[in-house]
Amino acid sequence: MVSGATSLNLVRDELFTTMFEAESSLEQFILERNNGSLLQQAVESLHQVRGTLNLIELAGAELLAQEVLDQATDIPAGAGEERDVQIAALSNALHVLRRYLENVDVHRQEMPELLLPAINDLRQAGGQQPLPESFFFSVRLDQPRPRIASAALDAAAKEVEGRRLRQMYQVGLLGFIREPNPKSSLKLMTRAMQRLDGLFANEPRGRLCWICAAALEAQNEGLLLARQPRKQLFGRVDRELKKMFLNSSYEPPRNLLKELLYLVALSDSNGPQVSALRAVFGLTPLPFTDHLIEEESQRLAGPGKSVMRSLSAAIREELSSVKDMLDLIERGTVQADVLTSLHALLGKMSKTLGMVGLSSAGNSLSEQVLVVATWSEGSVPPVAELHKLADTILYVEGMVSSLDTDQPRMRPAVEPQRSEAELFAYHQLLEARIVVIDEAQAGLALSKRAITAYLESNGDRMHLSNVPFSLQAVRGGLWFLGQERAAELIGACASYIQTQMVDTTQMPSEHMLETLADALSSLEYYLEAGAVMREETRPSVLDLAADSVRTLGLTVAA
Repeated sequence: MVSGATSLNLVRDELFTTMFEAESSLEQFILERNNGSLLQQAVESLHQVRGTLNLIELAGAELLAQEVLDQATDIPAGAGEERDVQIAALSNALHVLRRYLENVDVHRQEMPELLLPAINDLRQAGGQQPLPESFFFSVRLDQPRPRIASAALDAAAKEVEGRRLRQMYQVGLLGFIREPNPKSSLKLMTRAMQRLDGLFANEPRGRLCWICAAALEAQNEGLLLARQPRKQLFGRVDRELKKMFLNSSYEPPRNLLKELLYLVALSDSNGPQVSALRAVFGLTPLPFTDHLIEEESQRLAGPGKSVMRSLSAAIREELSSVKDMLDLIERGTVQADVLTSLHALLGKMSKTLGMVGLSSAGNSLSEQVLVVATWSEGSVPPVAELHKLADTILYVEGMVSSLDTDQPRMRPAVEPQRSEAELFAYHQLLEARIVVIDEAQAGLALSKRAITAYLESNGDRMHLSNVPFSLQAVRGGLWFLGQERAAELIGACASYIQTQMVDTTQMPSEHMLETLADALSSLEYYLEAGAVMREETRPSVLDLAADSVRTLGLTVAA
């Protein structure tokens, strides 16, 4: 029997006619809430749609149609405003279903994952729990893990170390949930979970750490989107870690493991954790990517969410045109059409900037519009006025760059009420701070690579010759930024490396080297995400680094 996408064309015309009837009846009912016959007509049409989709075995579409039918049946005649959210979700779901079926009809390819957002909107509107991302994903969860060497610690030491590592995971999780730059937070979470995996690798409760470490690697290196369900998923992992520490025979929930494995299968990462897990569970590449699902889901639901990015690109093109016009004017080519175009373009941009919330930049351009209006054809404007306009354009360009940045770490939540000159200097200072932070990150990354080479060469101190110097340079940069506590911790790590690794022939124990790596990872996270972290988050990151430094036997301020 022919089924699925290949059989849709056999019932296409009748199916779409019935869907149109359902949509029309529902739209009319929205206007005439007391007309129960309109709602009944919509329900009958939806019954027919669901039955047709069941017949041709389009599973995802049938599930959405069933959810639509359930919600429509639940709505009473005369429904008031309290049902508006439910009715809106119904209308949106029917729109998505029709667009999805049109796409399947054209491309002959099913992708039921595209329907999950609409299905979950319906379920939430009806007070039901949303379906997980892995709903349409299947995998065998009972695959055994190869035994590996685990940390040589007794039960009490494991518990102490485990709780410290859970705290590291929580710090990263807080950043992943609340801050705009998730990558650095994920790196800290991955580090913590890998270390937890090393502690409990050969115990049943270690299975969660093993799979979660790979899922975090997939989320980070596979460039998966930081969707709300994934934030909730990794938050659930933290709650399970608490149970794991309380019960040595703990076994993780199967549905949680399935969700984590779905992220591994969805990611295109080739990291060591991901690759090893794929081999054990036989995970094959999925016929879609995370970004493809996002793009297609947005296309089905309506306009995309990249308006600001497109607007920013358009404004930058207009700024480039303004620069070209200024260049012509400064060379003495003052023509009427150039002045007219410049005046119109500045006026247009000033209004646009005001609409997107960059009021100070828009006001600055508005002032320049009045100045340009006084310029006349054939005479070069005063040099001071040209330079003032050029400075304004540079200021606007810097402000516009914050519209579509992926890491808006230096943009204030509320634009300060300052003069144009003060705002320009303020943003120039922020740019300088970014440069210093970037240099500090580079120094720390160089040091970590050198320590890795030291370990791989069984203690060849030549690899560490520049590490203390590099970390001291990072320390100086942090002092310059007023981050005295972070600078002290970096300096302590530099001192440990100098005295315990460079000035002695004996390598520190594996546990101490891992603790040093934990300290550097925490400080790296602080450098990468500290500028966007909320104030209440920052101290906990440094507390985490300080705990690791104290474990190394060094004294640092509380």
